[in-house]
Amino acid sequence: MDLGLKDKVILITGGTKGIGGAISKAVAGENAIPVFVGRGEASGKEMLETFKTSGVNAHFIQANLNEEGQCKRIVDEVLEIFGKIDALVNNAGVNDTIGLETGNPKKFANSVYNNLNHYYEMAHFCLPALKKSKGNILNISSKIALVGQGGTSGYAASKGAQLALTREWAAELLPYNIRVNAILPGEVMTPLYKTWLNSFDKPEQKLNKITRNIPMGNRMTLDTEIADLAAFILSKKSGHTTAEWFSPDGGYVHLDRSLT
Repeated sequence: MDLGLKDKVILITGGTKGIGGAISKAVAGENAIPVFVGRGEASGKEMLETFKTSGVNAHFIQANLNEEGQCKRIVDEVLEIFGKIDALVNNAGVNDTIGLETGNPKKFANSVYNNLNHYYEMAHFCLPALKKSKGNILNISSKIALVGQGGTSGYAASKGAQLALTREWAAELLPYNIRVNAILPGEVMTPLYKTWLNSFDKPEQKLNKITRNIPMGNRMTLDTEIADLAAFILSKKSGHTTAEWFSPDGGYVHLDRSLT
């Protein structure tokens, strides 16, 4: 299926690794132009070189989204090079395990800021370009916003707020035909997830405990499955879909896990 993304400029934060990296590759596979943002220079340049070798038009921007002025700089750079932005994928973030008992008010505030504010800033600075392109915004949230995890108050609050903003922005931007949606990944084996898993004494045992509670296939979701859904949502094939939250998680959230 041709999703009609050819030559669309799609800006992806946290777009060099994990789910963000998979989304960059998925839209490139649809002949879009992925502009991926990441903190790490090495991983970003490696991905860019891979794209260029394959003849893909792409661009990498190294930035820390939580540093003042960086979000505006990113948007300005994209517009200077490509002259337009057709879609924004807000993806960057980290589960920093700032809990209620183990954290404190300052750490909580920092966690919320680091995981949430750049979603707003990127959308704010992209908005004039998105109005011109009648583009769309895709927020990557998490199942944790709906089911909790324990010990991660800041991250959970941020992810819940991202869902609220998805519907708030969808309402506000209706006059401009700008669609706003969200994806809530469940259990996906990303580099950050592997790091978390390896923090346990018996990672394999912990993984088995997780996967046996995923109803469909008792397996983790593939990052490519998230990315393919993202590409569809970003495309005109999903042109009348806005304010939606999608849970591609093998039924983890919406099915009774005792079924397995």
